[in-house]
Parts: sequence; structure tokens; C-alpha cells
Amino acid sequence: MTRLPVHTAVTAPEAARERVQNAEKANGFLPNLIGLLANAPTALETYQTVSGINARAGLTLAEREAVQITAAITHGCGFCVAGHTAIAYKKADLKDAAVNALRDGVHGPDARLNAVADFTRAVIRSRGRVEDAELNAFRAAGFSDANALEVVLGVSLATLCNFANNLGQTDINPELKPYAWNNPTTVAAE
Repeated sequence: MTRLPVHTAVTAPEAARERVQNAEKANGFLPNLIGLLANAPTALETYQTVSGINARAGLTLAEREAVQITAAITHGCGFCVAGHTAIAYKKADLKDAAVNALRDGVHGPDARLNAVADFTRAVIRSRGRVEDAELNAFRAAGFSDANALEVVLGVSLATLCNFANNLGQTDINPELKPYAWNNPTTVAAE
């Protein structure tokens, strides 16, 4: 049961109503995260704006989803794990082995996704003060300095969503239940 109200297009504050309506149209349902963020229209605007910017990053969709899933498991946000798992399967076309590895916080079959997940954990653990060896390992996997900053961008987006969901104790939408995370304990950021 959620701790904060989860608004609909009807109950959302006027300043958030159009954003809520647009999100519902785009998704075919209203993600509870959107209804939660509608409590603070500026938080909803920030989430949607930063999401759009993050989508333009040089990281592939699969790599961006690796950041999001890794951050969500590190922060213990089951809602975001489910939501980004759905995107990983439906839009990024990731396979079970890669998705399960990300959700379990272990290495999977894709070396680039492993590098993204490792670097994401390092960024979170060190609050951006990654060790030279961690940055060099990310670069050695074929990523640029711009990509390193894009991981930070993705972590910032994830932090907003993960912390908002954790604060609100947001229920997972029925549409996302097939992607529910069965291990909602935080994974150490190493």
C-alpha cells in the first residue's frame, strides 16, 4: 500500500494534469510513479525532462537500461526494477540471461552491459569519486568520457525515481507485475 497519494489524470494537481494525461496515453496505462510524482508537479516535470534528455545520450537503450536496473537494485526500488525490466525486454530486446544478470547484480553474457553495470555501481558507491582503475576499465570496454558522464546522468534520473518510489512505497502496476523483482533487498554497490 502506498504511503503517498498516487494521482490519476482527474485527481492530479492542475499543474501536473497534462503531464499525467500524456504519460497515460504514451504508456497505455498510468505508471504509479507518474501518479506519485504528480504530488509535486516540479518533480514530475524534472523526471520527464531528464528522461527525454537521457534518451538522447550516446549510450544505447540497452546500456541506459543497464544503468537504470543497476541503480534500482542498488537503491532497493522494486517498482523501477520492474519498469525497466519491461523496457529491457520490450524495447531494448535484451534476453533473459542479460536481464537476469542485471537484476541479480552479477555479470552476464554481454561484456559492455557488465562494464556499464560495474561503472554504475562504482559511481553510486563513490558518489562519483570512482577510482582511476574503475574509469579505465569502463574506457577499456569501449566507452568514452562522455559515456561516463552519461552514466552519471542516468544515475541522477534513477535516483529521483528510486528515492521517490521508496519514499512513497509505490505499488507496482498490474501491467508491470510480470516483471516484478523477487529480491527487493539492496545490492551492495561494492
